[in-house]
Amino acid sequence: MESLKYEVRFVLPGDTMFDIAVTRMSSKGQIVIPVEMRECFKKGEKLMIIRDDERILMAKASSLSTELKDDLEFARRTEAAFKRYKKGEFNEMPFEEFMKEAKKW
Repeated sequence: MESLKYEVRFVLPGDTMFDIAVTRMSSKGQIVIPVEMRECFKKGEKLMIIRDDERILMAKASSLSTELKDDLEFARRTEAAFKRYKKGEFNEMPFEEFMKEAKKW
């Protein structure tokens, strides 16, 4: 199956980069992880899948075991913020103004 790979840069402190690939679900419910996305996984390695209404996240189970509580709390808070954003409860402001506000936290 041909996959598409995109390099995405977010305008965040640290200039975080993510790889994005597109794949399909088969009639049997199977999803192929494109080869370029599974380079960091070993055969037989356990993976943790976290799903909400719109997203599926996947990570090595071994890397989450010690930080699972923190990761799940981060996911919960991110989802709550996303819901507030969808309701229009966020304020828009220039980056510099946001950074001044963030320093107050």
